[in-house]
This record gives sequence, structure tokens and C-alpha cells, in this order.
Amino acid sequence: MVQSAINLGVVGLGGWGKFVVRNFSQTAGCKLKYICDASSESLSRQGRLYPDAIPTNQYSDLLDDLELDAVALATPAPMHYDMARAALLADKHVYVEKPMALSAEHAESLVELAETRGLKLMVGHLLLYHPAVEMMKQQVDAGELGEIYYMYCQRLNLGVVRQNENSFWSLAPHDISVILHLFDSEPIRVEASGQSYLQQGVEDVVMATLHFPGGRMANIHVSWLDPHKTRSMTLVGSEKMLVFDDMQPTEKIRIFDKAATVSLVPERPQTPVNVRHGDILAPRISPREPLAVETSHFIESIVNDTQPRSDGYDGLRVVRVLEAVENQLRQIERPFLRRAA
Repeated sequence: MVQSAINLGVVGLGGWGKFVVRNFSQTAGCKLKYICDASSESLSRQGRLYPDAIPTNQYSDLLDDLELDAVALATPAPMHYDMARAALLADKHVYVEKPMALSAEHAESLVELAETRGLKLMVGHLLLYHPAVEMMKQQVDAGELGEIYYMYCQRLNLGVVRQNENSFWSLAPHDISVILHLFDSEPIRVEASGQSYLQQGVEDVVMATLHFPGGRMANIHVSWLDPHKTRSMTLVGSEKMLVFDDMQPTEKIRIFDKAATVSLVPERPQTPVNVRHGDILAPRISPREPLAVETSHFIESIVNDTQPRSDGYDGLRVVRVLEAVENQLRQIERPFLRRAA
């Protein structure tokens, strides 16, 4: 569709926000109209890089501009709900970094508000736009791995240690979004444990297991108190197994032609298990930056009036899992939150 550029403002120019600004500034069909941050130093630094954008430390300047079409929020997580809600009420399309909100109630209200006002609400679940995850999804949907048994993810490092959210809220949204995407369902039960070693009440390490219909399960291990920097996902199927290691400069995906099968022999008292070891395939992965794919996808969803891949419902599902794990960590006895319609 041919249409004038989408006027967009980016709010939050910190460690991650500067990458968000850069990618939106380079996205076809997008005009970076505003850059916004409470820090004068950040505004000055980014203003030199994007002299055509209007610098401001007042979020209200963006909300009051009737010509501004959309905002991208790269602010701290506790600010996401209030800022996204204000933008939607000002009739702006919203791209908000993960997690979309800090409670399922707030996340659901944002989804409803966006729907009511006919606006796009997209969450920055970056890995859903990673070429490696796109290949994983293709492998799963095509049945190349056979029946999916289970999956486990590790997101570990020494730092950055946060104070206003624990390691699960900080790191696990990436893995949760991919798990829900690959399994195409929500968990029916979660189990979780964690420990606060550095700050009371802020878990440095969390291990959670999500149980899905049909017996599938996924385990997530996150920590900012670990000697290894690890960003990996392992998917085990009945026919093949797949590993995505994002720390590898090349061969980020490896597909193992390995499997275990059961031979049913009625006359034998014990059921024999046959293990197969085959070849290892390292398919070529597109080098395109996931954030560039993500920002383009947001602009295209506005221009073409299509539903974003990581829409508000996707953000809501992830927050539901985060909240359920939080309840486990706090030992709150309550049923799992209701599933999305």
C-alpha cells in the first residue's frame, strides 16, 4: 500500500532504547519525529545522531501531537502500563518493550483498550523475529522433528542485576514467548523455585517448568548470577532434536538426527528401546538483525492494517505465565489464570 510515512516517537533512550531508535530511524515507511527521555544527557547524545527528530523530556508533547501516529516505549517495565495506556487513549499505535505490564489485569486492559479504539498494540518479543526462531517454527509446523516431547531454555550470565524486577521477569519473557509460539498453546500448570542471594525478595536465579496439554513440558532456567553467558534453547522431538545457541557466531541452529523409539514385541517381558544416532545439520540462518525485522513488522502492521505477530494477546499470554510463576515463588495458592479466548 502506498501511504505517507508513519510518524513515530521513541520514549526511553537508555541501553536498549538507543537500538530501538536506530532501527526505527532506518525502517522504511517510518519517520522518526520525536525522541524522548528524562535524561538531558541522553537526549543530547541521541539528538546529535538524529538531528531531524524533535528532542523532548515531556511525554505529553508526543501525546498532544495530533500528527504523531505511533509511539515506541523502551522505558523501564514498571512504566509500561501507564505509558501505553496514555498513548492508546491519545489514539497512538503502541510498540512497548517486554513485559507489556506487570500484571495480567493491566495487560488485559491494554488489549481491550487497543481493540476498542482500533489501534495496533505490539510487544517487543524480539526472539519471535529472530531468523533462527522462525526456522524452529517452520521445523515444528512441518513435522520435521516428529511429535514434540519437551523443550528447555537457559538464559544465564553474571549481571546485569536489577532491583525493581527479579531475574524471571527480566529475562524469561524471551523464552516464554518462543515456547508459546512453538507449542501454539498455553500452559495448564507451572512449577517454579528461585532464590534471592544478593537482594532480599529479588530472585537472582529461577527455574520454572511449564506443563502443557498432551504431556508436553518446557523448562526455563534464568540467572544473572552464573559464570557462563548462555542463551540456548533445546527442542526434543520423536524424530529429531534441535538446538538454538544464540551465543554462536555461526551455526546458531543445529538439527540432530537422533531419536529413541520403542519396539513393541509381545513375547518379550521388557519393551526394548532403540536409540538412533544420525547426522548433524547446521542450516544457514539469515544474518538480518531481529530488531530490524521487528520494527519493520510494526510499521507494516499499521500501514497494511494487519495483526502483529507479537500482538497484545501474545503479550498478555506471556504476562499470565510470568504472574503464575511469581505466585509460585511467593507460595500463593491459587489456580492458574484463565486462558485466552
